Amino acid sequence: MRSTFHGLETAKRAMFAQQTAISTTGHNIANANTPGYTRQRVNFQQTEPYPGLSMNRPQIPGQMGTGVEAGSIERVRESFLDVQFRGENNKLGYWQARSESLEKMENILNEPSDSGLAAVMGQFWQSLQDLSVNPENEGARSVVMQRGQAVVDTFHYMHDSLSAIKADIGSQVEVGVKEINSILEQISGLNQQISEIEPNGYLPNDLYDERDRLVDQLSQHLNISVTRESTGGNRVPSAEGTYTITMNTANGPVELVKGEQVNNIGIAGGTDTDGDGLGDQVNGPLAGFTVAGQTIDVPSFSQGKLKAQAEAYGYGANGSESGSYPDMLDQLDQLAYTFGTLFNAVHGHDYEMTGTPAEGKTHFFELGAGTSYKGAASAIEVNATLDPKDIATSFGGTGDGRNAINLANVTSMILSESSVQLEGGTQLNISGLPIQNGTINSFYEGMIGSLGVDAQQAARMTKNSEVLTQTVETNRQSVSAVSLDEEMTNLIKFQHAYNAAARNITIVDEMLDRVINNMGVVGR
Repeated sequence: MRSTFHGLETAKRAMFAQQTAISTTGHNIANANTPGYTRQRVNFQQTEPYPGLSMNRPQIPGQMGTGVEAGSIERVRESFLDVQFRGENNKLGYWQARSESLEKMENILNEPSDSGLAAVMGQFWQSLQDLSVNPENEGARSVVMQRGQAVVDTFHYMHDSLSAIKADIGSQVEVGVKEINSILEQISGLNQQISEIEPNGYLPNDLYDERDRLVDQLSQHLNISVTRESTGGNRVPSAEGTYTITMNTANGPVELVKGEQVNNIGIAGGTDTDGDGLGDQVNGPLAGFTVAGQTIDVPSFSQGKLKAQAEAYGYGANGSESGSYPDMLDQLDQLAYTFGTLFNAVHGHDYEMTGTPAEGKTHFFELGAGTSYKGAASAIEVNATLDPKDIATSFGGTGDGRNAINLANVTSMILSESSVQLEGGTQLNISGLPIQNGTINSFYEGMIGSLGVDAQQAARMTKNSEVLTQTVETNRQSVSAVSLDEEMTNLIKFQHAYNAAARNITIVDEMLDRVINNMGVVGR
């Protein structure tokens, strides 16, 4: 026979379960604007019915329900959307960093504009053409010297600015490595806390949220994969366990975090400033990155923000260096060296205003003491000993300005391996120039055109990645984010259920009062 107090126990369980749901709903509402928070829900489950199967069970029409209990409190999250988001976030991190570095380069070169190198050189050529019309004019000669100095100053500005941005990107690489290692350490710490809680049968949902938030951050820097490891013990089936995080590279996966173990990332060939055995300060071109006892070069390294920064800063070995900024600085050196050397050769080929052969006397530009083109953009200077009257404008006669025309045509002369053709068909023998095809103008146009294409592609891919990342994040938020309207509806629903359970207790209490106080009073 069932107990008279059966109804009280059923109603009590209902009140406790609804109270748990109300508390969970309040937790969701309180964290509606918390970054990375995932809404939680109570999984209601029926308690065991009465009576249980046994030989001495009471003979009643059938089993009766005994109420409800809160089985678990878990997050509402879709793991597939997490994987999808991290993949798109990784692409966004790479293209965003690449686009930012190329945009800064475009701002420095500033082409096409009225203040870029092309405009400054155009003014220099115009001053030479003006001089060819009136080669004895001292004012026109002074203008040529001043325009030449403007070209030199522009080369210096571009070289110094590109070098400064390159150094800043190197600092970003250092900061990125430290940030990645900090995230890995935090994930390891959370794994440890989770492994201590789950075996006791609890779900540490807030720790799960913090860990996933950190993994989302890490995915922007590196292309990662996440697997789960069971923590054992009395864990509930929905427990997520600890994370094992591997980094995907061209050489295969590399383990970064496994439980509480961490493999930090270092800069190969970098300076170790904190004594942990890993390079954390950039020291010249990047040889790659070290992790788990191996060195991975930049082209093979994991896709993401860190790789894009490394590609912009420059990488290489054995004296060679590649990368967006090293390549641009190298081309700028080639341009300055070829321009200065060819201009000097044409300038020294004939005679200046005084009629004295200029060859072997003075150069218009000084390119430094080295024989290589390396560093020419920063070393090029107007010859301080050159007087305006020494500018070679003639073929030997007073009033002759034909060589000034040759000087004005330097950037449009077709370069070959050994010679260039001057005005009038004269061949000027010259060799060893780093630019040996096309003209100086076409080389510079190629530099700017290639930069423009790369920057446009990076900007387009950044925009596409932003759209895809935002789309996935919207889908993820539609599942996991807190909706205040929905939570308020749930709050009302659970409140009514709680009130109904309380009313049930009142009814049972009245029944018991009738049995206890109003029955068996005959003979009193």
